[in-house]
Amino acid sequence: MRHRRGGWKLGRNTSHRRALLRNLVTSLILEERIETTVPKAKAMRPHVERMITLGKQGDLAARRHAAAWLMTPESVRKLFDIAPRFGDRSGGYLRIIRSGWRQGDGGEKCFIELLGSEKLQQQKREKRAEARARRAEATKKAMEEAEAQPPAEEGTDKKE
Repeated sequence: MRHRRGGWKLGRNTSHRRALLRNLVTSLILEERIETTVPKAKAMRPHVERMITLGKQGDLAARRHAAAWLMTPESVRKLFDIAPRFGDRSGGYLRIIRSGWRQGDGGEKCFIELLGSEKLQQQKREKRAEARARRAEATKKAMEEAEAQPPAEEGTDKKE
């Protein structure tokens, strides 16, 4: 019987599941919003909350615990930068937003994001829109230049 054994197995063995969760937590801390499946999001939630609690403690021992779990030193730095944002909260640092079903296997997808990341997400959206507008303008300019050039004369090909 499986009494009092919490957590999600996610169809993986222990080491694979641990590596998956470490990668997901690291990505979430770095990006502040990721898209994944609902079971993975629910499985990673306690790990992310534990990491943010370590970040709120802010001492050397907490930094070493976080570095032992997270995959990159950059994510540890970012964790300790964003943790003061949650100073007055005692949990509930994440939001899971369901986004539909994946085509192919029908897995339920969701966005999982840190609370307070809306400004960062808005900045990323604006930056992408600017890049898209620049690309469209460059393409339009290239097409106009291609149309303005006189057509190449036929029969001038050199064949020897």
